[in-house]
Amino acid sequence: MAASALLIASYLAALLLLAWPLGRLIARLIDPRPLPFVGGVETALWRLAGLRGEMRWQTYLLAILLFNAMGFALLLAILLLQGSLPLNPQHFPGLSWDLALNTAVSFVTNTDWQAYAGESSLSYFSQMAGLTVQNFLSAASGLAVAFALIRAFARRSSATLGNAWQDLGRIVLWLLLPLSLLFALLLIQQGVVQSFSAYLPFTSLEGAKQLLPMGPVASQEAIKLLGTNGGGFFNANSAHPFENPTDISNFAQMLAIFLIPAALCFAFGEAVGDARQGRVILAAMTLIFVLCASAMFWAELQGNPTLRALGVDGTNLEGKESRFGVLASGLYAVVTTAASCGAVNAMHDSFTALGGMIPMWLMQIGEVIFGGVGSGLYGMLLFVLLAVFIAGLMIGRTPEYLGKKIDVREMKMTALAILVTPALVLLGSALAMMSDAGRAAMLNPGAHGFSEVLYALSSAANNNGSAFAGLSANTPFWNLLLAFCMLAGRFLVIVPVMAIAGSLVAKKIQPVSSGTLPTHGPLFVGLLIGTVLLTGALTFIPALASGPIADHLMHMERTR
Repeated sequence: MAASALLIASYLAALLLLAWPLGRLIARLIDPRPLPFVGGVETALWRLAGLRGEMRWQTYLLAILLFNAMGFALLLAILLLQGSLPLNPQHFPGLSWDLALNTAVSFVTNTDWQAYAGESSLSYFSQMAGLTVQNFLSAASGLAVAFALIRAFARRSSATLGNAWQDLGRIVLWLLLPLSLLFALLLIQQGVVQSFSAYLPFTSLEGAKQLLPMGPVASQEAIKLLGTNGGGFFNANSAHPFENPTDISNFAQMLAIFLIPAALCFAFGEAVGDARQGRVILAAMTLIFVLCASAMFWAELQGNPTLRALGVDGTNLEGKESRFGVLASGLYAVVTTAASCGAVNAMHDSFTALGGMIPMWLMQIGEVIFGGVGSGLYGMLLFVLLAVFIAGLMIGRTPEYLGKKIDVREMKMTALAILVTPALVLLGSALAMMSDAGRAAMLNPGAHGFSEVLYALSSAANNNGSAFAGLSANTPFWNLLLAFCMLAGRFLVIVPVMAIAGSLVAKKIQPVSSGTLPTHGPLFVGLLIGTVLLTGALTFIPALASGPIADHLMHMERTR
């Protein structure tokens, strides 16, 4: 276990070293004042676009919804008309209507669920002008909502939350594009493919004629990870050597997934004028992450209990790339599901029952352990409000956070936002198990088959995008069910979050008194962690008991 501890420690050390200065840059982007050096460029752009003034929360929300609706319509058209569009050297036809709908919803909602194999389904134009562009725009949308909520806490009393179009422009121009360019160059240096060549024919050692997939991979790979999108250019995702060729690229990809979510915690502390507040949220996220990573390592290093009973000792290497092994694959699985990314470098369906439960549960608690870019922070801030409310009930005082009193309206919106994704997961899983079309897609029977269904709904509703590979999800039933869950899981959370932001920004900041609950110390870290864990446990333990836990117990029963 020394190697496990060293891997986690080195990863977190590198992450914090990179995230702290990036957090200062993001805090400057949250401030609507002109930026140094590029302020003149921004002013000219805003004037050219006709952007003036700030928006109330309703207008800000409407702008985000319209922006995503237009992106959805454009991407859907590209996927349906793919056969008639340029940069299609393999002459792939357009996707079926249900698959195109599912894919368009998936990439607009930052989920990147893929019910297709990229190298045999999508043209270079669809990958670049469709999916890669949406990787930028969906990430920017999540960050813009987080910016609005942060301003709601930071401003003393205001009617506005900023300008959504300016925020989207700033995020893409000064954050996502520069980071993606630098990261793409690193990936190319490590051996990731970046080419417009047609697929190259070759003859295998066995004499079989095959095609070697090519494409503009590095440019999509960079924003796929930095934007916590997760959609791979190839079907094998980051287990494919053209997407993830070396140990260095693998470690860099894990850092990229957490980089902006971690930096947002530092940015939050600086924006509200109290760096301790950001560090508390980061500490809570980090402690739960370390706990889950340690549990994953233990489960996979124990190996398959059925094989152990037959005298076959060793770790569980099934479904893992030998280039990375158990530890790097296990850590990648925890990182990608903690961060709402969905990229994978191993097949999660091949993990042990308890090992597979860890990424499933990380999604089910709301993707708040670092989470997606923007969505992770505003999701965790919902739990902060819930923790403050619970503490206020215990001490008999009106709850407040950062000097803003938390009233009935905010708690109703918080409860609504937190309950959206569990309702989608549990009701969606029940519908799939009751439907012949839902059960027909299951590769495995029994508890493991149910785990595949539960994982798929958890991934879609929480906008992660990874999958247990045993579910054949490219059917009209599954494409439509998962598309609805992805859409509702994204925007039915954003709406109450923006309502909370609009309510809080208008409130005055109350001075600290002797009765104020401190929200910057170890006690509050423990309260916040307890709130997250208790909410997840109460909601999903029955479903997990029927899936991965039952699967594990069945394996243990066979060893007797």
